[in-house]
Amino acid sequence: MKWAQNFIGKLKNSWLFFAFAIVALILWNTNILFRNLSLEERTKMELWAMAQEEYIQNQDLNNLTFEILQRSGQNPMIQVDAQDKILEIRNIDWDEQKQDSTDLYQILEKIKQENLPILIQYKDTSGILVIDQKLYYGDSITLKKLQYYPLALLLIIILFGAVLYFVFKTAKIAEQNRLWAAMAKETAHQIGTPLTSMMGWLTLLKEKQPESSALTEIEKDIERLNLITDRFSKVGSIPELQANDIVKAIQNTVAYLQKRTSDQIQFKLELPEQKIILPFNPQLIGWTLENLIKNGIDAMKGKGVLHISLKEFAPFVEILVQDSGSGMKKETAAKIFKPGFTTKARGWGLGLSLAKRIVEDFHTGKISIQNTALGKGTTFQLILNKTDKKST
Repeated sequence: MKWAQNFIGKLKNSWLFFAFAIVALILWNTNILFRNLSLEERTKMELWAMAQEEYIQNQDLNNLTFEILQRSGQNPMIQVDAQDKILEIRNIDWDEQKQDSTDLYQILEKIKQENLPILIQYKDTSGILVIDQKLYYGDSITLKKLQYYPLALLLIIILFGAVLYFVFKTAKIAEQNRLWAAMAKETAHQIGTPLTSMMGWLTLLKEKQPESSALTEIEKDIERLNLITDRFSKVGSIPELQANDIVKAIQNTVAYLQKRTSDQIQFKLELPEQKIILPFNPQLIGWTLENLIKNGIDAMKGKGVLHISLKEFAPFVEILVQDSGSGMKKETAAKIFKPGFTTKARGWGLGLSLAKRIVEDFHTGKISIQNTALGKGTTFQLILNKTDKKST
């Protein structure tokens, strides 16, 4: 099995190398093609300049020289004298009657940036330079398009890579979700089997000792295990959202944790007096709040102030869980909701990742870190919609 995984890993790496090699080969061939076409255009322009020199020297043109001068190709061409005065233009969209000559000289300046000029010179029998001209030419449309081909190819490759990354990431997330669902269902099943037996034994014991306080506490713990089992079963499937009072849900969660927390932790609640009804699953949202509160208690190391507030807006409600703990770095805050990431020595790194799944996937809400700073604590923000977006 291990050798198969290694083989698949090597195969993936070889495909990556193969794709990179193909891209490099295409870019290399494109560069060679560009250079060859540029050299070919240069040769044509030099041939035209030679024909121009022959025409200057001898006005009686032969057929070959005349044919070369007539076929100037597609390259924009501007012939100038020693003082850069324009003598002749070819393959340039410029109307002498409608456009000013300054436009033409601006075109000349642009063409100068594309290629080196070709000299057109003629000396008389005494060696004196009689004709001193230059031919400036620009790249053809085909060559200009070819310049952008590697960039377009690179852009296509980047887009293709982004699509592949998105597909693989989506598939990985879907696989993680299936794994979470299967693990949650199996956990609920494994807990449920001995729990049913414990409830039966508890019933028998209560018949013999109905007034036992110890049995009453055991019953509460069994009820708590039942709640945990119910939570795991709901995480393993799409839970049903029902209209409930979010204020009461927060109060119940805080009341449960407050009894099981050190007296040095001070709970401060800022909740509306009236009910706020919205669609949510009480077990899962209660679990989410427990995770946020427990994280705050751990951050404060058992001593500090935990402030929980609820604000109502038109489309949603905002729940803030603020602690006076040690805070966290930006790097840690960016990874805090990722599965498996934890700052605790014995943590599994699933609490906040499950909370994110519960809020965002099941309730179409949002959970995030509103602000955090080292030595100043952390504030978690939880947003729940007043309407079930999945059903609309």
